[in-house]
Amino acid sequence: MNNRFKTEVPLHFMLLPGVIIVLIYNYFPMSGIVMAFQNFIPTKGITGSEWVGWDNFSYLFSLPDTQQVIGNTLYIAILKIVVGLIAPITVALLLNEVAKQWFKKTIQTLVYIPHFLSWIILGGILIDLLSPSEGVVNQIITSMGFEPVFFLGDNKWFPFTLVISETWKEFGFSTIVYLAALTGINPSLYESAAIDGANHWKRMLHITLPGMLPVIVLMVTLSMGSVLNAGFDQVFVLYSPQVYESGDIIDTMVYRMGLVDMQYSAATAVGLFKSFTSLILISISYWLAFRFANYRIF
Repeated sequence: MNNRFKTEVPLHFMLLPGVIIVLIYNYFPMSGIVMAFQNFIPTKGITGSEWVGWDNFSYLFSLPDTQQVIGNTLYIAILKIVVGLIAPITVALLLNEVAKQWFKKTIQTLVYIPHFLSWIILGGILIDLLSPSEGVVNQIITSMGFEPVFFLGDNKWFPFTLVISETWKEFGFSTIVYLAALTGINPSLYESAAIDGANHWKRMLHITLPGMLPVIVLMVTLSMGSVLNAGFDQVFVLYSPQVYESGDIIDTMVYRMGLVDMQYSAATAVGLFKSFTSLILISISYWLAFRFANYRIF
């Protein structure tokens, strides 16, 4: 035990800088949560502001837009989770069937690149591409005899534009994760199945997908914590007041209440509500993953 302790001490010291950073930027700021239960006034600070209990939450849920904002957040986030799960799994399965390594690596690189681009850059590109008058996409649509579509200004189209653009940006990263999971499947299983007469479809259905199941369960479990996170950066760059009805989410509501309207306590209450709900959802999803898929982190 003494030798093991001496061996592990340097490893713990290596973790120390990371732990300190997490404490400073993730845990110490949580003391500001108390603002959700105060009538916070910057000049008085946290210690001098009046305690109002649950009044900020009562005020929050009395606002006419709150239910709509929560509904928009859930709708957009769930669509992103579902499409963001199907797309990378499908691409990973297709790439797994590619025999030529140079082609496989080229496709992997191309789909991975958008992950490294910020939404500021991609937002400008999408605004130009989806412009109803000069955008390439609408030029193609009108050339086929259809009316131009205002993707970023029509409440009917805006949520789907968010989902598709988010999936295009991020599915390459998830594809790498699923491809890594595929490398852990024993090749002899495919050989045995082929000898028994199983075609590509049956091998994928009975070997590949079950082999990927632990990673799929992990990704779904982690994504459940983001059910109330519909993507602030993306929405903030692409939305406008004319699509508030379908595109306004909790994070943009917090931004406007906290930084624009300076309702600091109400904005903190919204953020606390979101974080608490996300904690419950990811806890439930982890329990379900353990109960039905025997998945556990530790």
